[in-house]
Amino acid sequence: MQGGGAPESGEGGGAVHCVPAARLATGKRRGSYNCGRCGLPKKGHTCTSSISSPSLHHPPFLTPPPISSLPPPSSSTTAAAPKNKPPAHSSASRRHLDFTAEVAAGSGGAVPDGCLAEVLRRLPPPALLAAAQVCREWRECAALIWAATEEIRISVGRRPTASIGTVLKKCPMLARLSLRIESEIDATVLAYIAFICPNLEGLEIRIAESAANRITGDELGRFVSESKYLSVLKIEGCTNLGRLVLYSSSLVTLWLSDLYCLSETVLNCPSLKELSLDFVRDENDSTDLCSMAENLGRSCPRLRNVHIASVRLSHNFVLALTSANLRSLRMLALLLGSEITDASVAAISSSYSSLELLDLSGSSITDNGIGMICNVFQRSLSRLLLAFCPNITSSGIQFAAAQLPLLQLIDCGMPILDPCSRDDASDAKGMLTDKNELGHGYYPKPPVVKLQSICQKLIIKHSRLKKLSLWGCSGLDALYLNCPELQDLNINSCTNLQPEGVILQCPNLKTVHASGCKKKLIGAIEDQVFNDFASLTNSFQSKRLADGSKRVQVPQFGIQHLQSYDEDTKKISSRPRWRLKID
Repeated sequence: MQGGGAPESGEGGGAVHCVPAARLATGKRRGSYNCGRCGLPKKGHTCTSSISSPSLHHPPFLTPPPISSLPPPSSSTTAAAPKNKPPAHSSASRRHLDFTAEVAAGSGGAVPDGCLAEVLRRLPPPALLAAAQVCREWRECAALIWAATEEIRISVGRRPTASIGTVLKKCPMLARLSLRIESEIDATVLAYIAFICPNLEGLEIRIAESAANRITGDELGRFVSESKYLSVLKIEGCTNLGRLVLYSSSLVTLWLSDLYCLSETVLNCPSLKELSLDFVRDENDSTDLCSMAENLGRSCPRLRNVHIASVRLSHNFVLALTSANLRSLRMLALLLGSEITDASVAAISSSYSSLELLDLSGSSITDNGIGMICNVFQRSLSRLLLAFCPNITSSGIQFAAAQLPLLQLIDCGMPILDPCSRDDASDAKGMLTDKNELGHGYYPKPPVVKLQSICQKLIIKHSRLKKLSLWGCSGLDALYLNCPELQDLNINSCTNLQPEGVILQCPNLKTVHASGCKKKLIGAIEDQVFNDFASLTNSFQSKRLADGSKRVQVPQFGIQHLQSYDEDTKKISSRPRWRLKID
């Protein structure tokens, strides 16, 4: 007997020593110095035991014995234990967390590298820079994404060089760069881009309304000559160029807008295929367009698409362009040339007979010019744009639709005006932001409009036409379309169109632009889009053409063909999805 306690014998032969009551009451407030698994002292000890202790904190007077001193389990004990009992895991066995094992097992909270990369690469550049500050793993993943980036679109504020440098230094594989300048840009930015990205293939610079472009022609020419792999160059706000002299063997696409008073224009780019030069809408522009056109044939023989927008375009420019003999030319857009006439159309038709797109918006051509176009481009032309041509009538538009079977786009905005209205010119000024098929804006001011004597009717039947634009045609009072492939119809500001005079047999029609139209007309269009017009196909009278060659079906626009229908019987699901735009 020791310490005043009576000895007690256990069944297993081990003795349990009693501890004084003062020690029991006080206890040990600090952590245990023994291993929670095997009971050995922790100092200098590495535990290899897989047996977990029954509790997290062992009282100091009940220290478990070492594993080596435990007797082997008997056969009866093993048999009595449940076979499917899960192993006991105490909180003491999870003091040290192994993240690598958990990620490998797929049960941890960490994100696999593949998923993290897919998420980060969809972030904009500012968010990706912020994500790199989270942790080391995210920073390494972001660095890999920057290194593999081939295209970036960023907006630049007051310090363009610093903002661009932060991003470009991280992208050694960058091939395409798109910048939106919010303040000012000069040659320093171009020099920095050429130095950081020697393998750049495409550069686009857009200028905000409050920004300014200070790049000169010499600086632009130096940048193009130093960029050996540059193939696409698009820059807005090129008012301060002064002269345009470019030498490049790799340049394929060149878009320059807001050009003004170029003293010299030399484009020595043998690989150039697409050229777009958009001049400011100023009659005082002194650029010599004729010499520029003559130079194109010698220095840019592979040109396929030519887009020139200038109020200085004339018939002499057309003659110079046709003498350039651009054999590969397929798309020709000459905008704002009020001096371009039917004689210009004859010159174009005789030199370039394989055009697929012809845009003469803002010219002075007549229905006779449209007849020349139909005779020459019957087997090739798919897009015809004649917006703001005041001398063409609905008869010319109908003739073009009948004689050009491959047409998919017709843009004839503003040629047919209301003779009784004086607000058409002011309405046209509000539409100057409209863009043509190539994405360029046109129309600085309305040309002299030749008002028609009476309101006109337009009948178009075409099997391939997909887009039809008649915006601003306030002189139209009736419209009949039988175009099974038509998907987009623009009748904005067609103020005189009557609900009973509009018949649309266009089963694939998806979008109708009807801003400025009467509410009754909009309701009639909605009715026709949702109704089945198969019963109306044979309800029209036949009329022989003027030459007596054949008979065609003509609708009676004065009779109301559309009947009201019950809202409950609409079969919207059977019709293609469409939308009515009222901007």
